[in-house]
Parts: sequence; C-alpha cells; structure tokens
Amino acid sequence: MIDVATTWGQACAALAEGDYDTAFDVLEAAMSEARRPERARIALYLASTHALYGDAATAEVGAALREARTLDPSLRADPLYLALSAELDARSRGPDAVPPTPAVREAAEPLARYHALGALALGEHPQEALDIHLPLTELPPHLRWRLRSWQADGEEQLGHLEEAAHLYAEAAHHARGLNRAIMLQEGAATLLQLGQTEGAQAALDGARPLYTGQDPEEGLNLATWHYLNAQALLALDKPEAALEAIREADRLEREHGDPSYGVALVWGQVLTHLGQHERALEHFEAALSVSTDADRHYALHELGVALLDLDRPVEARERLEAVLADPDYPYQPEVLADLAECDYRLGRLQEAQQTAEQALAQGAVVPASLVLGSVALDYYHLDDALEHYERVVREAAPDSRDWITGHQMAADVMAQQGFKDPAAAYAHAQQALEHTPESDDWHITLQDHLRKAEALMGQGGGRMLN
Repeated sequence: MIDVATTWGQACAALAEGDYDTAFDVLEAAMSEARRPERARIALYLASTHALYGDAATAEVGAALREARTLDPSLRADPLYLALSAELDARSRGPDAVPPTPAVREAAEPLARYHALGALALGEHPQEALDIHLPLTELPPHLRWRLRSWQADGEEQLGHLEEAAHLYAEAAHHARGLNRAIMLQEGAATLLQLGQTEGAQAALDGARPLYTGQDPEEGLNLATWHYLNAQALLALDKPEAALEAIREADRLEREHGDPSYGVALVWGQVLTHLGQHERALEHFEAALSVSTDADRHYALHELGVALLDLDRPVEARERLEAVLADPDYPYQPEVLADLAECDYRLGRLQEAQQTAEQALAQGAVVPASLVLGSVALDYYHLDDALEHYERVVREAAPDSRDWITGHQMAADVMAQQGFKDPAAAYAHAQQALEHTPESDDWHITLQDHLRKAEALMGQGGGRMLN
C-alpha cells in the first residue's frame, strides 16, 4: 500500500537536494501503484512539483490537475487543488486572473497557502500575498527560498526596496547552487536601486563562484551577473571595467538568447561616462528598438540626454517630449529639467527658466539649478546665478560631474563679482581643481581664480586655507 505522506516526504527530500529527476520518479512510481484516491492526491503533488518550473511547465501543471480531478472529482473543492489552479490561471492571465478565495489563503495545509501566495503575487496583488500567514518552518526545505523570493517580489512591487533586499538575502541563505546565485543577484539589483553599491558588489562577489559551467541554465543568468556587475562598477567610478563587464554580458546574451534592452541601455550609460557620446547613442537606439512598452520611455529619456550631450537639442527635445507625454513615467521632473536645457541651448531663455523652475519645484533640484544658473548668467544676474550653483554643490553627490560643475561655476561667478568673499571663492576653486584634469580648459581658469583669491586673503590678513 502506498502512503501518500511518505511518498511526498521522499519527493521533498530529493527536491531539497536539487534532484528533480528522483522526485518525479518517486511520485510517478507511486502513481502507478497507488489506489485511485491516493493517486489523485499524488497528482496534486506532481502539479506542485511541475509548478517549480514556472511558465515553462504550465501544460504539465494543467495535465496533472486534470488527472487529479478525473481520479477524484471531490478534489475540485480541495484547497491545494484550488491554489494550484489559481496559480496556473495567474501565470496565464496575470492581473485578469481570479485570485484565490480567503478560505484557500487560510487553508490548514501550508502547501496550499504557498501556492495561493504565488497566485496572488503573479496576479499583481502583492499586499494580499504578503498578508498570507506562512511560517518558513511549515514548508519543506525546497520551498523555503522560493517563499522568501515571492515575498521579496511583493515588497519590491510595493516599492519597499529595503525589505525586498533583506528577503532576497534570506532567500539566498536557504537556496543552493544556481538558485542561490540568482537570489544573490536579485538582491544585488535591489541594492543598486537603493544606491548601496558596496552591498550589491558583495552580493555579486558571493554569486560568481556558484557558476560551475555544469548547468545548461547558467548562460543567461551569468549574463545577468555581468550586467549587474557593470552597473556596480560604473557606480564605483570604474567605467573601463564596467565596459568590459557589459561586453561580456552582451556576448553571453547573444550566445544563449537574444540581446536585451537592459544590456544595451547600460552599455550606452557606460560609454556616456567615458565621453563616447556617438557610440553611446547607438546603444541607446538599440535599447529603444528592443524595449517593451514598460521600458520604452526609459530608453527615450536616455536617448534624449545622449542627444543633448552631442549638442543636438532639437532631436533631444523630440524624444523628451514623447517621454513627458507619459504621466506614469517616474522621472518627469528630470525630463522637465532636460527640456529646459534644450530650450537654453536653443536660446529660448524665458522658456528655459520657466521649465527649469517647474522642474525645481517638482524635485529635480540639481539639473534644474544648473539650467537656472546658466540663464541667470546670460542675464548677468550674478547673485542669482551664485545661489543656483551653490545649491548644486549642496545637493549633488560629492565628486559627481554636477558637483564639480557647481564648484567650477560658483568660483567663476565669484571671480566675476570681484572676489567679494575670497575665502569662499578659494574653497570652490580648490574643490573644483582637485577634480579637473590638466587637459581641461577649466584647469587654467581655476588656477587663476585660486591665485587671485589667495592674494586677496593674504592682503586681508585672513587665515590661509590648505
């Protein structure tokens, strides 16, 4: 006689070791020997096991569920059957799927609650998924990392990135092999969004040794590793290493699949950082050509900025206006600031000022202030210009290009004002000079400002700055 609980326990033990073949062998052997009611229950466990393959096994899940209800029609009311059916429906129809009922979400069987949670996550009901009570210890080991992954995805959908990062780290702790690498990479992606580059790099460093070259599914996941590594390296101001990483990501994508929007976009960003704007433009256009509706406006925005970098404001404005037409695009204030820059380059000072003030009010402080500073200088409103550039220095990331520009321009405006505050002018010039290469025209100008400010400070008996 086949004992269903024992059979499922044996299958779970194999799944915990990543031995899917043995798990299926155990379940299918039991199906051939068990009586009809037990076979129906085992069919549900087969459906649960097939469901681990996600979208690739929807046909197998559907077939197992059909067999289960054929063997025992009463299973149509069983919470596990209903949860698996809801998950299958959500994989097919997304948010249009019928979510599992409260009775299924609160079922006594943990496996039913697990699949109900998956159905809610796939159906874009993240908070309802997170509300399901499911202690980790109630699940077999092979589902524990997957539970944390579903929960991390839910937190991410809700914009709770810190919580998502912690859950991905916990998922990685419970996963093994390639699955562990994937969870570490998901966590790294979340940390990159949070600006926690060192944490992201640590997660990536932990993931890389898990690639052994033995698993046929490694190729595209390793491409993702290089793609994320390129982003981390770029954030750490290592653009040459980032370029090497993104090239490898592209090579692996082409070898194992198709070129992606993300890789093309990051490649363009790396080239922009290296000042290779024409080549960057090619990659941004490639990103746009393979983008989905959800990604299209991000690619258009990058394309618009790249055209601005090439001093092609008319073309840039066309792309940026298309982005602004999407009210759901999350970086609308930055787009407004970029449009203000287009107007400034086209000599439309009044329009540039109005749009930049709108961008500033909506939170795009640094790019809007740079435009407002330029407009004020053109009107020779030096006090206003200085106020805008000092705001840039306060708000921009230290050592960033905008921060350096803010210091350069603040020093230059103070020079035009006649060094009324030589100590402040000296400080701005000194900060800018430390980050300005000798080949840059600004280097000589800043050295001149530094000498004049220093001389005036000496005449006034002020303390010399180091």
